Amino acid sequence: MRSGASAAGRVAAIGAVVAAIVIVAILLFRGGGGFEVTADFQNAAQLVNGNQVTIGGSPVGTVKDIQLTDDSRARVTLSIDSDFDKLPIETQAVIRQASQSGIANRYVELQLPPQNRRSGKNIADGGRIPITKTTTAVELDQLFNTLDPPTRNAISAFFKNSAKQYVGKEEQQRALFHYLNPALSTSSHLFNELNRDSPLLANFLQDSETLVSALAEKRDDLTALVNNANRTFTALGNQRAALGEAIARLPDFMRTANTTFVNLRAALTDVDPFVNASKPVARLLRPFLAQLRPLAHDAKPTIRDLSNTLLKKGANNDLLNLQTTFPALASAALDTKVRKPNFGTGAQSVGNVRGSFPTTVDALNASAPIIAQGRPYTPELIGWFDDFSTSGPFDAAGGFSRAQIVFNLFNITSGLPLTGAQQANFSQFGRTGQFKRCPGAAEQAAVDGSNLLSASEQAALDCKESDRAVGPLP
Repeated sequence: MRSGASAAGRVAAIGAVVAAIVIVAILLFRGGGGFEVTADFQNAAQLVNGNQVTIGGSPVGTVKDIQLTDDSRARVTLSIDSDFDKLPIETQAVIRQASQSGIANRYVELQLPPQNRRSGKNIADGGRIPITKTTTAVELDQLFNTLDPPTRNAISAFFKNSAKQYVGKEEQQRALFHYLNPALSTSSHLFNELNRDSPLLANFLQDSETLVSALAEKRDDLTALVNNANRTFTALGNQRAALGEAIARLPDFMRTANTTFVNLRAALTDVDPFVNASKPVARLLRPFLAQLRPLAHDAKPTIRDLSNTLLKKGANNDLLNLQTTFPALASAALDTKVRKPNFGTGAQSVGNVRGSFPTTVDALNASAPIIAQGRPYTPELIGWFDDFSTSGPFDAAGGFSRAQIVFNLFNITSGLPLTGAQQANFSQFGRTGQFKRCPGAAEQAAVDGSNLLSASEQAALDCKESDRAVGPLP
């Protein structure tokens, strides 16, 4: 019984060992349930099997195999964990190096595109990243090969001479590196974060390049801006006392301005209809403004000369200085005082009189009824000017004019009764005794009476519609 029990125990132990070996083999060789992707590089120098594959600074797989293609390029097989088996087809692969020193310290970084640049298609298991989307690390030899021989010799001498500065100062340097360690550790964290967000860093550098290029194109304007800002701040510094006083008064000003802005809000609401109504007109003004721009450009010298005429540095050389030599206009125009004008024969006193402005106001007020009386006769007056200014037309023989005899239709007897002979003489020409014709009396009276004056208007103008020159009497 002991012998049978021992044999059964041995068989169970052997079975347990075999099962453990199978489990370990499955765990080791199944690859974590991920998938494989191949990437073609120009070269895979110092990249070996087992190097890490990262996304955003986090390990996601390893380099499984490196083969040479028929066109002498490196085809690298990448084993990716199952958690990252959905790689967009726009994914790029870059061989990077963890440091500038060491052998086989390379790793492959997969750079995923932004969400707005993805087509929605993923790389299939066993798919390939083409060489157009891969980048190989730059080796130090390639960097040094870009330098000319004198530069390489200078760099070599720099490294050789740099070693001499540590001679006899080993303890100080050791203490320096000891206290430098926290800074280096912090820098390591910084660069790890930059490495983890390398796509964002790349976008930042690209955007910075655009900004710097734009600034470079406007470097002359930027230089002028800096110079003008320097002059501005220099002037402000020279006036720091006045600036301090202005800042002290600023709170009161801001309180007043706040009330103004509150009231302005309601005003802006009232202005909205005007702005909306002005929009069509503003569009129509565009061609006019485009033509006005050259005029404004050409007017600059004129404006500059006019500015010098009105206000120029120096004494007694502009209109401002000239007007200071004139008598006080306010006193001459407004004050009531004894005045002695001189018209060329010596000063003559005109007594204590008012200024020219109130006197002119009285004269205009007094002349208003006279002007109002003559205003209705404006068409007749303009018509007379037009006829008087016409000298005659022209023909092949030159200028000529026509003469016409017009008999006066007014009765020269001042309204006295006409004799029978006078009535016979005037009957063929029209009515007589018409001394008070109203404005427009030379026209035919309208049927609707629109050109006839009312009784009050006739009384104000001292005219009679019955004296109209043409047509039947109303």
